[in-house]
Amino acid sequence: MSRPDILLVYDKECPACHAYCQVVRIRESVGELRIVDAREDSEVMREITGAGMDIDQGMVLKMGEQLYYGADAIHALALIGSRSGVFNRFNYWMFRSRRVSTVLYPLLRFFRNLLLKLLGKTRINNLNQPGRDRF
Repeated sequence: MSRPDILLVYDKECPACHAYCQVVRIRESVGELRIVDAREDSEVMREITGAGMDIDQGMVLKMGEQLYYGADAIHALALIGSRSGVFNRFNYWMFRSRRVSTVLYPLLRFFRNLLLKLLGKTRINNLNQPGRDRF
């Protein structure tokens, strides 16, 4: 029996998001983690947009047919994550609690948006909201 693909969709132009997604690991028994750039057209991005999820405000983890968004995504990643390496142990320790994830994720998102504004990056704006071109 093959392990399912688990998709992690994020903004590859965000240095903080990119660094996180390059080091986060999941347990082999859970499946294989595939990274998807939210700036590229893909089936999963169409699904995310159809679900009304603003990718500029949160990463998405897709496991099977379930989409986890923002704080729920980082919480789920912590629970299915590998405990090997300092980063992955820290990630588990920090985000294993749904409550802590819910409190910390908006703070992380604020600093991400500030970083992207300082870097002059444009929003993905997958929901095509007028006037939302820049951070």
